[in-house]
Amino acid sequence: MNLLLHMCCGPCASYPVPALLEAGHQVHGFYYNPNVHPYQEYQRRQEGVKKLAETFNLEVIYLPEYEIEKYFQAIAFREGQRCRLCYYLRLKRAAQVAMRGRFDAFTTSLLVSPFQKHDLLREIGEQVSLETGIPFYYQDFRPGYPETVTRSRELNLYRQQYCGCLFSERERYRPRTKNN
Repeated sequence: MNLLLHMCCGPCASYPVPALLEAGHQVHGFYYNPNVHPYQEYQRRQEGVKKLAETFNLEVIYLPEYEIEKYFQAIAFREGQRCRLCYYLRLKRAAQVAMRGRFDAFTTSLLVSPFQKHDLLREIGEQVSLETGIPFYYQDFRPGYPETVTRSRELNLYRQQYCGCLFSERERYRPRTKNN
């Protein structure tokens, strides 16, 4: 199968890429993460994807623009649904690129993280599939998460400390109290 893999970052993609290749799939990457803030963080993650792509001789599609406005427009006044809206924004764009590129299906490296809302990712991937007509390739990559830690250290990939959005950055670095 010719798959388009939405890549959130190099470390998270470091398990799905070789797993999919070993399973006999053709894999192309797609870096699209308008949620990542600030811009320097976006660039660091993109550099990690580039380094991983070189390691696996992987072609990756990079959009030339940093579309943080699209993320903020999508979540404005709906911050409580930000993960759902963020997943939708990224998976919808991946499906659109997959359709234009005549890929057989699309998937995401977000499926490797035990910190992401896995059931929600699958639900949205399937919803986007119905909307676009391009299949969502589902695979639970979470068993490979420990390998992403090891591999990203071996490859000297930047490992971020939060999902990427301003809200998760605040949650990551805000001092803990009894109420939060």
